[in-house]
Amino acid sequence: MEAIAKLNNNRGSARKARLVADLIRGKDVYEALNILHFSSKHASNKMEKLLGSAINNWEQKNEGLKPEDSDLFVKVIKVDGGKMQKRFQPAPFGRAHRIRKRSNHITIIVASRKLMQSETEPTIVESNDNQEA
Repeated sequence: MEAIAKLNNNRGSARKARLVADLIRGKDVYEALNILHFSSKHASNKMEKLLGSAINNWEQKNEGLKPEDSDLFVKVIKVDGGKMQKRFQPAPFGRAHRIRKRSNHITIIVASRKLMQSETEPTIVESNDNQEA
């Protein structure tokens, strides 16, 4: 089973947030939480909170299962560009320079390795290839 958490219109550049996302992609959720907690990047604070929300969503979906026992990991983490606020700042000789205040959208999907293995076990199907048309 998977659980999704999304954060839309987060202030900050998507490019800078992707640097943090690359640190935790594919990691165990508790290892990822430690990485985000001790990271000095600005985007790591919001991602830590969002990852906690994804873990909580997983617990709500799978009542009776504990995340510690289910071997949860960060399956997918996407950072997309969001809306851009455009402002102007005065420049020399009566000109104006554009300031672009960027935002991003973050999506985190967590899944259980144990539950994924049980869902994707191959099934053996017998077929008769000896039939003639």
